[in-house]
Amino acid sequence: MTSPRRIVLFGECMIELRGQVFGAMRQGFGGDTLNTAIYLTRLCADQNLRISYATALGIDVFSDYMLTAWRAEGIDTSLVRRLDNHLPGLYAIQVDASGERHFFYWRDTSTARSYFDASSTPLEDAIGGVSMLYLSGISLAILPPDGRERLLSALARVRASGGQVAFDNNFRPRLWPDLAQARALYDRAYALSDVVLITLDDEMALRGETSAEDALSNVLALPIPEVVIKRGVQPTLVRIAGREPLTAPVEPVAQVVDTTAAGDSFAGCYLAMRLTGVEPAAAARAANRTAAAVIQHPGAIIPLDAMPTRNALLAPTPSAPV
Repeated sequence: MTSPRRIVLFGECMIELRGQVFGAMRQGFGGDTLNTAIYLTRLCADQNLRISYATALGIDVFSDYMLTAWRAEGIDTSLVRRLDNHLPGLYAIQVDASGERHFFYWRDTSTARSYFDASSTPLEDAIGGVSMLYLSGISLAILPPDGRERLLSALARVRASGGQVAFDNNFRPRLWPDLAQARALYDRAYALSDVVLITLDDEMALRGETSAEDALSNVLALPIPEVVIKRGVQPTLVRIAGREPLTAPVEPVAQVVDTTAAGDSFAGCYLAMRLTGVEPAAAARAANRTAAAVIQHPGAIIPLDAMPTRNALLAPTPSAPV
């Protein structure tokens, strides 16, 4: 049996508090790329892939719990840095009656920000064996300038070593006080990427665009081999370089419970399918089905017994009655 391909996801995971303000709060953890790593791992359990998560955590009971939980999911944690006198970031989440989320963050001193505060890191040392490196706009946003440069350099080195880079545009304006800087860094990340997952609303906010039609045209013209465009309730588009865009229907949901991790689970499923040979349109359809399952449960990570199977995700769409 050949050695497993190594897929690395980089980002930040924080302590989560969910519940009533000054009432009962349930503790958990979450972060966009960590959520993606979990769904990717669950859908690739028997696919000869090694899913690694790279971040920084403290030496404390909360960090210990996170690592134990990630390992239980099958995620490799050998690229995690443990830093003394640091703690993970913290956020509280409120969900309204329609399932929409409202976040409150305490992340200015989050340990993940310090991942590159060393002459070398486990991620950089492992570059030669990385088949794909995945990050998001949030991964870039939380790092200080030197850390961003080190991460972008890591992307370039992965590609130079024959690996691929995947980037999710996940744009959060409050993390970017300088919009021009954000645009410049996104452009650099796009230029280094083989696969880009774009939420069109996020791209419009980043670019200051008011026309969805113009934004879509600009995204489709990006010189990136594979672009996936999520457009809310409209069909997802996949544009492979040199081909006409493909469409994948959005899965209808009777009742939305919590939209947390809808995009993260989409990314995890899409990459899981593409990494294991599934064609783009079928991968996007499966990813929409995964997101539909996730938003019918509270929290970012749904129970294992609620996970759709690969066979169910890849089943053909039933034909409409004539």
